Amino acid sequence: MNALGERLVRILGDPNFLAMKGLANEVPIFIQTYRPEQEDALRRMVESLAGRLRNAGITVRPLDLFELVLAELEEHGILDELLEHEQAWEKADVLETLQNFSDPRTRLVPRLMRAIGDGETQLTLVTGSGRVYPFLRTHNLLESLQPAMLNHPIVIFFPGEYTQDPDGGSQLRLFGSELGPRIVTPYYRAANLDHLRI
Repeated sequence: MNALGERLVRILGDPNFLAMKGLANEVPIFIQTYRPEQEDALRRMVESLAGRLRNAGITVRPLDLFELVLAELEEHGILDELLEHEQAWEKADVLETLQNFSDPRTRLVPRLMRAIGDGETQLTLVTGSGRVYPFLRTHNLLESLQPAMLNHPIVIFFPGEYTQDPDGGSQLRLFGSELGPRIVTPYYRAANLDHLRI
């Protein structure tokens, strides 16, 4: 994890990366994979990374998907009710409620864009992809983020594997196992940071 942190400081702090040069009209969304068992270490590394980038004069906005979902539930007066009655509710009802209030297109991406704020942010670091599964899936978030007007790079940390085929297909495998959900789509407009060289 230390080596990943050092590599990301170099990549994410590079002025060309921050200026989104060389993207060939692609959206500035990047996936950084990591091993699921490193979740705690990853969160500490992202916190340290954000601090180091801020010390270098970069305006960084770290956001956690789970915290965004909680904020959405709280804003609509659902969180306390959900916590109070969760055991009495059917699991399908709990899942449906969480899915409704974390819908990427209508709720989460607009909340994420508000959290990013005005044009001062130069870089957004998004964690929590594993924490919001199964009610929010990263591929749905990516699909909803793509049409958003992004004026700076967004890095989504993903506990699993992200592969891109030469023919343009993409595959996200949460938790990186054969048992984990496998989502294949013709094309995610997100670059794999594992393969980026600066």
